Amino acid sequence: MIPWEKLDTAKVPGSDEELRLMRRGKEFSIKLGTNELMNSRLSGSEAALATLAAKQIEKVAKPVVLIGGLGMGFTLRAALAVLGAQAKIVVSELVPSVVAWARGPMAEVFGDSLDDARVSIREIDVGEVIRAKRSAFDAILLDVDNGPEGLTRKGNDALYDASGLQVAKTALRPGGVLAVWSSGPNPEFTGRLKRAGFDVNEVNVRATGRGGGARHMIWIARKG
Repeated sequence: MIPWEKLDTAKVPGSDEELRLMRRGKEFSIKLGTNELMNSRLSGSEAALATLAAKQIEKVAKPVVLIGGLGMGFTLRAALAVLGAQAKIVVSELVPSVVAWARGPMAEVFGDSLDDARVSIREIDVGEVIRAKRSAFDAILLDVDNGPEGLTRKGNDALYDASGLQVAKTALRPGGVLAVWSSGPNPEFTGRLKRAGFDVNEVNVRATGRGGGARHMIWIARKG
C-alpha cells in the first residue's frame, strides 16, 4: 500500500481551520481534520451538480454560470462539457491555495479546464459575488463547505440561510437555477428553499456517479 504524502496546507480565510492536500500515487485528497472533503477518485456527485443544472437552462443561448468552490474541478469540467461555446463560467474560490494546487500538483487532474476561454477564476468569497449582482446568472452552483451545514467556515452558513437564499434569488435571472451540493439530506434546508419561493427538486446521486458507494444530495431550485 502506497502511503499518503502531505503536499501542502492552507488556512481557510475567516477560520482557524487548515486544509491539507494529500497524495497517494495518482490519487489526491483534500482533508480538514479527520474529514475528507474531496477525493480525486470520487467525482460523480460534483459532476452531477453541473449536468443537472445545465439541463434546466439548456434553452438559454448564452448562459452565464457561477460556480462557488473550485475544489478538484469536477463541477467545472462537467459544466464545460455540457455548456455551449457561448457560455460564460465564473468560478469563485475563497482559498487561494486551492487555485494554486489546481495549477500545480493537481494540474493533470484539471487538464486545460482553467485555461478555457469560457472560464474566469476569482479568488473571493462566492457570497460577495452573489451579493454584488442582480439578475446576472442563469445558474448558481454551490459546492461550498459540506453543504448547508457548515464544516470548514461558519461564515458559509450565510449562503444557505433565509437571507442568503433571497440574495441568491435576486442574483438569478428569471427561470434561473440555484443548484446546491451536500454530503447528505437536509429537510430544513429544503423547507427554506421553498419558503424563499423556489420550485425545488431533490436529487440523490452516488459519489462515484455509478452504482454503489455513498449517496449525496443535490437541490435543484428554480426561480420563477
